[in-house]
Amino acid sequence: MADIFQNNKTLSSRDIHFIFEQTVLKFASSPLQTAIPPIILDIMSKRIEHTLLKMDATPSELTTLCNETILHGFRGVCCLPRYIAHCRSVLRGTEALVISVVDFPLGGATQRDVASLVRSAISDGADEVDMVLDVPSLKSGELNTVFERIALVTEAASARPVKVILETACLTEPEIVTACAIAGTAGAAFVKTSTGFASRGASIRDIEIMKAAVGDSMRIKASGGIKDAVFAKRLVDAGADVIGTSAGPACIA
Repeated sequence: MADIFQNNKTLSSRDIHFIFEQTVLKFASSPLQTAIPPIILDIMSKRIEHTLLKMDATPSELTTLCNETILHGFRGVCCLPRYIAHCRSVLRGTEALVISVVDFPLGGATQRDVASLVRSAISDGADEVDMVLDVPSLKSGELNTVFERIALVTEAASARPVKVILETACLTEPEIVTACAIAGTAGAAFVKTSTGFASRGASIRDIEIMKAAVGDSMRIKASGGIKDAVFAKRLVDAGADVIGTSAGPACIA
């Protein structure tokens, strides 16, 4: 089955399961021990992580994001680390989560620095952390390096759920499956499609591959380019548990 690793290969379910299982076996001494966060799956608004990750985002815009989250009953907000405490304050007394990103959007920090960033985010009040996959190491076949980076983050997160952003636009189908397996064995709770800064965001095919790989062992977050309710529902139907979007209200219209 060596041909399944060809760059342009469209994987069958059998291929996906084979790659996933073989990758997990590489890290058999570190089995998946992730607690799967509860999500209200029958209400679209409860799947939405209302997101603002622009460089020029202002505190007033983050306040608006939080108020829209409260109004529509979204799962939570996703913000840059500098705004964790601000969002925590606005959302105080609600069930909405504060999700933040680390080493975003390029994933270029050292492992030591990534762990420090995660501890800082948790200290500031983040309920969940979205990290960026070490794409260069994955594509170079340095799977242990990829694993170690995620494991450092999950340890630093102190039992808070960690999402691993795969940046699927940069990966082949076999690489997506491999990344899912590594993320799971390293203790991540979610795999996530995109940062929103690559050549494209989430696709239906991305979600289908990720769901076939992880089954019910992890959650899946679709993000990047999700602007309306029709596309959001198609992603959920394909297997996404959570929708990350800057257009939260439009995705429940």
